[in-house]
Amino acid sequence: MTQPAPSPLDTTLAEALQGKVFQGVLFDMDGTLVDSTQAVTRSWLRWAAEVGLGPSFTGPEHGVPARQMIATLVAEERVEASVTRLTELELSDTDGVTILAGAAELMAGIPEERRAIVTSCGRELCLVRLDAAGFVAPRTVVTIDDTSRGKPFPEPFLLAAERLGVDPARCVVVEDAPAGLAAARAAGCATIGVVGTHLAAQLEADLVVPSLDRLRVSVQDDGVVFHLVTGE
Repeated sequence: MTQPAPSPLDTTLAEALQGKVFQGVLFDMDGTLVDSTQAVTRSWLRWAAEVGLGPSFTGPEHGVPARQMIATLVAEERVEASVTRLTELELSDTDGVTILAGAAELMAGIPEERRAIVTSCGRELCLVRLDAAGFVAPRTVVTIDDTSRGKPFPEPFLLAAERLGVDPARCVVVEDAPAGLAAARAAGCATIGVVGTHLAAQLEADLVVPSLDRLRVSVQDDGVVFHLVTGE
């Protein structure tokens, strides 16, 4: 029987990640592990209406810390109050926050000492969203509360690697947003982009997958190796 030709994803995995052993796997949260897009958008639009941004504001840039975005939208003296209000809105709106396909299974396949969540939201909001989705948090969670600068700067991923006790160059970052992927590259990490909040063409990564259910890992003494599950 003639075997089908390998898909482009097969080729990409072989060229970029095949056989590489990673000592740490660093996951973004929103849009990568959990789908919170509708809740995020509702909160931001409600805040924007309250501060009078008008109909030209259609939503936030995904993957960038809220404070960084707010600072580009309102006067400096209004930033602190705006951050507080937006946080209130986001903490109170978790309707529809769910686990994305394959996320829980992939996380569960990675040993505790080799996995982390690295998110642009605050710790309280991170834990609220994980709880709303029914996603069990790993031991290592880095939020914007822990770093001086958020994505697209490398500090969040460098801190996560430090907390895991591994070299950032031996880590792979799993992200859905260009800002997060830029931060990962700046930190010296390998990258896996997940289609969802952005199209595949918008994600500059070593490997781009349509969802996390296309990925599996095998565990070795010195780390984990990724494998691709091809579609029909």
